[in-house]
Amino acid sequence: MRWRLFVLMALLVGGGLPAFNCRPLFAETPQTPPGPPPLATEGPKPPPTAPPSREEIDRAIRRGVDFLLLRQNRDGSWGSPHNTKGLNIYAPVPGAHQAFRAAVTSLCVAALIDVQDPRSEVQEAIDRGEAWLIANLPKVRRATPDAIYNNWAHAYSLQALTRLIRRHEGDPAKQAVLREVMDTQFDRLLRYECVDGGWAYYDFDYGTQKPGGSTISFVTATVLVAFHEAQQVGLKVPEKLIDRAKASILRQRKPDYSYCYGEYLKMRPLHPVNMPAGSLGRSQACNLAMRLWGDTTVTDEVLRTWLDRFFARDGWLDLGRKRPIPHESFFAIAGYFFYYGHYYASLCIGQLPESERPEFYGRLAAILLPLQEKDGSWWDFPFYDYHQQYGTAFALLSLVPCRASAPSKPARPPEEKAVAQSHPPLR
Repeated sequence: MRWRLFVLMALLVGGGLPAFNCRPLFAETPQTPPGPPPLATEGPKPPPTAPPSREEIDRAIRRGVDFLLLRQNRDGSWGSPHNTKGLNIYAPVPGAHQAFRAAVTSLCVAALIDVQDPRSEVQEAIDRGEAWLIANLPKVRRATPDAIYNNWAHAYSLQALTRLIRRHEGDPAKQAVLREVMDTQFDRLLRYECVDGGWAYYDFDYGTQKPGGSTISFVTATVLVAFHEAQQVGLKVPEKLIDRAKASILRQRKPDYSYCYGEYLKMRPLHPVNMPAGSLGRSQACNLAMRLWGDTTVTDEVLRTWLDRFFARDGWLDLGRKRPIPHESFFAIAGYFFYYGHYYASLCIGQLPESERPEFYGRLAAILLPLQEKDGSWWDFPFYDYHQQYGTAFALLSLVPCRASAPSKPARPPEEKAVAQSHPPLR
C-alpha cells in the first residue's frame, strides 16, 4: 500500500493528473485588488432638490459663526458639563468632560478657521481657542478604565492643530509649539489603540492599560481621517498603525459597504444598527477613511452610491435627531450621528470629480439650512452644554464647501423692484 501512496504523490507533484487542476495551497495575492462588490454600487436615488443660493448659505454661516462667538467660554474653550437633564450618558468626572470640552473646542476652532470670516472678533476667538488648546490638550487623558472619550479629543485636535499650523505660516516658533502639542495627541492615540487595531470610546470588557475591548468602526474612521489631514503638515504615521486600523474596519464592512457599529456586533450583520439605514451616519466616514488610506475598492461609484443613499434616506437620521435617548430611534440610530454623518458626507463629496460636486453640495445645503435654530445654532442630541457647539461646528464645516459651488441669487430687474416697492407685502 505504501508504494501506491508514493506513486500518487509523485503524480500530484509532477502534474501527472491534469484533470485534477491542482493549485498551490497558498495562492499569491493578486497585484490589482478586485473592484467593489455589486451590492456596494446599488441603492436608492434621491428626488430632485432646489439648492440654496450662495447668499443664503453665507447668511446661515454668518449666523452660525455669531452663535459660536457668543457661546465661547471666558477661558477660550467651548462647552461645559452644565445643562444636565434627567437622563445623561455615562460620563465619569472629571476626565470625560475634559475630553468632551477639548473635542468640542477643537471642532469650533477648525470651523472658525475654515469659514474665513475676516472680522477681528472671529480672529480673536480663534486665538483664544488656540491658547486654550495649547494649555489643555496635553492634560487630556482616559477618564476611567472603561471610558475612553479622550480619543475623540485627540482625533479632532489633530484636525484643529493642522489648520492652526497652516494659519501660522511664516511663524516657525508658533508652529513648533503647535507641532509639539500635535505630537502629544498622536502619542495618546498610540497609547489608546485597541489591541486588535483601531480605536473605541469604551472598554467594558477588560479595562486594560491598552484597551482590549471592541473597536468601533466610526471612531477608527474618525482617527484615520484626522491622521490623513495631519500628515499633510508633517505628522509621521507608522504604516503598521494604519494597516491595523484598516483591518479593523474591513472586519466590520459588509458587502454593501455598510459598516457594523463595532466589532462586538460583526456576528450580527442583520442587527438594525448594522443595516444600511442604521449605517447611514457611519458609512460616509468609513468609506472616506479607507479611500484616503489606499483602499481602491472605495471607488467614485461607491461614494456616489452611498451619497445618493444618504440623501434619499436622510429621513432615517432625522427621525433620531433631538431624541434624548441614544439609539432609541428606528434602526437604533442615535441623534448624535446626524451632523457627524453630514460632515463626513461633505468630505466624501470632495473626493468626487469637480463637475459632480455642485449637485451633492446643493442637496447637503438644502438639508442643513432649514434646520438652523433661531439663535443660529444647529444641534442633534441634548448633551450637557456641548451639543449646540459641536452641532454648529459640524454644520459650518459641512457648509463651507457648499458655498463655493452654490448658485448666486439673481438680482431682480429694476422694474420688478419698483413694483415691489410700490406694493408692499400684506401683513
